[in-house]
Order: sequence, then structure tokens, then C-alpha cells
Amino acid sequence: MRIALSAVAAGLLAVGVLSAPPVAAEPPPAPPAPECNDPSCVPGIQPGAVLGAPCTNTTYYVFGVTSWGRIVFCGSPRRKEPRWFRSLELRGIKIEGANCSGRDGEMAQAPDGLFLSCDTRNGAATWTRGDI
Repeated sequence: MRIALSAVAAGLLAVGVLSAPPVAAEPPPAPPAPECNDPSCVPGIQPGAVLGAPCTNTTYYVFGVTSWGRIVFCGSPRRKEPRWFRSLELRGIKIEGANCSGRDGEMAQAPDGLFLSCDTRNGAATWTRGDI
């Protein structure tokens, strides 16, 4: 019996079935993330928001949409209780600190959900935290 098993193993080695697996090549680079330039691709937008109603988060995933499709954001006026306000143009997903020339006052969301607004400071228009 032992001789028969050895013969089978030798035969499988001969045809390469029991040989070591080939060394794997490096995986191809990931494709670039798709651009997101409008509200349709922004994750975390809360449905059913009501203008003026209380809301809970003024830093991350602050955007909502009303029953009629209006984009709103959760803000805290003068450090009062947060509530839903009309949003300026929501420009999709942007990177904090990136150039936003020509979009002054518009809003965006960072990949991690951080609320951003386009502000001009020191002569440069950049996406900055919208919660400060």
C-alpha cells in the first residue's frame, strides 16, 4: 500500500500538481476614486429633514434633504441648539485644504464625512472645516 501511495505522489509531482504555487505578482494599482461633484454621490445625506427642525451633528455628515428635494445642513447659529438650514450649493466630496477657487461660500463633504465650506483666507480659496 505504501509503495502505491508513493507512486501516486511521484506521478502527481511529475505533472506539477503538487509543486509549490507560483510567486504572486504585485496587485495592479487601485483605480482612482471617481469624482463626486454634486449631491447625488455624497454618502450620509439624511432623508426627511425639515427646515428649522432640530438636528444632532454639526461636524460630520451634516447634510440632509427635505421631502421636496431641497439640500439642507445641520448648523448651530450663535451656539444655540442645532437645526436644519438651507444649504448653499453642495459640491460633492472634496479634500480639506484643496483649492476651491470660484466656489466661495459653497459647501462640500470630505471623504470622512467632515463638513467643508469654501473660504478665502490669506488670498487663497480652500475647502475648510465648516463647523468653525
